[in-house]
Amino acid sequence: MVKRCAWVNNDPQMIEYHDKEWGTPIHDDRLLFEFLILEGAQAGLSWSRILRKRENFRNAFDNFEYYKIAKYNEQNIEKLMNNEGIIRNRHKIEAVIANARALLKVQKEFGSFDKYIWKFVNYKSIDNKFKELSELPSKTEYSEQMSKDLKKRGFKFIGPTICYAFIQAVGMVNDHMIDCFRYNEINQIISNK
Repeated sequence: MVKRCAWVNNDPQMIEYHDKEWGTPIHDDRLLFEFLILEGAQAGLSWSRILRKRENFRNAFDNFEYYKIAKYNEQNIEKLMNNEGIIRNRHKIEAVIANARALLKVQKEFGSFDKYIWKFVNYKSIDNKFKELSELPSKTEYSEQMSKDLKKRGFKFIGPTICYAFIQAVGMVNDHMIDCFRYNEINQIISNK
């Protein structure tokens, strides 16, 4: 029997997400943007709900191509507000557009969003070596610094808790429990970089 992190339930989508994505280091700007947006969309909701709507989000938001989203206008917002396949929260939808525009500015300044965002962990994944689910923090010094800097740059829906969920999802930390089968897989990926 495969040992997984305790937060994974019997939902096949959650299992697949845990087994193939969560905690794997990501350095692609589009995918980093996707995770930033999905984590923001999750605020106040369950991650399993967001996963169920992920394809709808991709379709509604031009596959998270931020350079396209940055050009969205009020007509796009109204269309999204009528899309039952996504989370129809006007503030969250407007945040996606604001974040796309802010990301383009960050790329211009740093060369890529990847170079900018990974600086918060000194460009290397942190191995937290957690044994119990209760050890997982909801925010950290890294996520607080990231949130503060992102807000200063015009990003929205990126509080410290959302930022830490993002940090976990994109592999800036290895927060798989040490007895989870993915823990060693992630550390192997990290050591091969």
